[in-house]
Amino acid sequence: MSVIDQNLSMDHTNPQSMSIGDQLRERIQSRTARVGIVGLGYVGLPLVKAVHDAGYPVIGFDVDQSKIEMLNASKSYLKHLGDELVNEISASDRFTASSDEAVLADADIVILCVPTPLGEHREPDLSYVTGSAEIVGRSLRAGQLVILESTTYPGTTRDEMVPILQKAANDRSLGLEVGEDFFVAYSPEREDPGREGMATSMIPKIVGGVDPLSGELATEFYRSCIENIHPVSSAEVGEAAKILENVYRAVNIALVNELKVVFDRMGIDIWEVIEAAKTKPFGFQAFYPGPGLGGHCIPIDPFYLTWKAKAVGLETRFIELAGEINQDMPSHVVRRVMESLNDDTKSLRESSILIIGLAYKPNVDDVRESPAAEILKLLSEHGADVSYHDPHIPTFPTMRRYEYDLDSVDLNPDTIASADCVLIVTDHDAVNWELIGQHARLVVDTRNAMSVTDPSTRKARVVKA
Repeated sequence: MSVIDQNLSMDHTNPQSMSIGDQLRERIQSRTARVGIVGLGYVGLPLVKAVHDAGYPVIGFDVDQSKIEMLNASKSYLKHLGDELVNEISASDRFTASSDEAVLADADIVILCVPTPLGEHREPDLSYVTGSAEIVGRSLRAGQLVILESTTYPGTTRDEMVPILQKAANDRSLGLEVGEDFFVAYSPEREDPGREGMATSMIPKIVGGVDPLSGELATEFYRSCIENIHPVSSAEVGEAAKILENVYRAVNIALVNELKVVFDRMGIDIWEVIEAAKTKPFGFQAFYPGPGLGGHCIPIDPFYLTWKAKAVGLETRFIELAGEINQDMPSHVVRRVMESLNDDTKSLRESSILIIGLAYKPNVDDVRESPAAEILKLLSEHGADVSYHDPHIPTFPTMRRYEYDLDSVDLNPDTIASADCVLIVTDHDAVNWELIGQHARLVVDTRNAMSVTDPSTRKARVVKA
């Protein structure tokens, strides 16, 4: 018996009578399958928790050694998850964290939770997916199930990832074939950082394989960890469903962002309009305007689909128009700041602007694709003196396109009063909006945050943007 066969056969009775797929299925059913999770960020770390809670031994892999060191020291690098989660998994004898790719050779199931950003010209950047697939390929063996969770365009799993794994198997003369000896599936992540009461195990999971058996094995695995599973006929359906979810949101946000500008010109408050419209008990879902799109999915995923559509000879004009509207929002916000200062007979150049909130959404420290960074850049380019306050982000983090030597300033009467304009980008619960209303001269509000303040004690002039 070969080393591979011995590895597959351990803990089984009469393994010779079982197919490779059945051996993996039994390991899933008995919770003895070792699960490797590649990428320990906003998606991967909560998934570690869900899989670990289901009783599996878990291997966490990330190329960022600092994350591994923090995990092994029981320290959380994602504040919204809290220390309790990290303490629980790092103290377990069923969890190992490492930056050494060799640990993945021990995994029966490998799940890729890596970024899928855009390139310089807003084309899909699959380098993290392909790079991770190459890492897995170097230790690929019979009986492994490889699952991609990263958001991407339809066809990525089958056309980009499978060939890398198959080539790795061929180069090593393993004689392995996808769907027979190893298995590949797609199951999109649906994380929403900061949302309370919605753990990973509670979020319904879409699962589709590149072949029927891969889909069945992936479905059985996720069913043991996640409360509700929705199997689909192929990996492509799963990829398309994830894209649809995020395009739907991007298009509707673009609609209210455009209406915000139109209604403002008419002297109508878009926020009051939405509150009125959502009283209809059917046929309407409320979406809200803002300073631009943030997070890893909504600002990026529509461009993955438009790129793929062009690859098959089609245009997605509706989606591209929505993308243009949302991308213009940071510029719109800066224009509103400029106009509001002009009303106070001030120029944007050399005016002091205090930005409230760097995170892309409330109550988290997540700055991925945050419109605050672009707004800060535009204000600085216009000669403004920009500072920021964010209770969750003490120092401006290094981002792929932005880098500033800034620390969050204290929010007190002096810092508020000394600003020519207080610009609200993120409406964190921890911010004292009454304090801002009482001491600011001018507030430009992109989130309707000042609506909670008492108009009778508010001294600031509030402009919505």
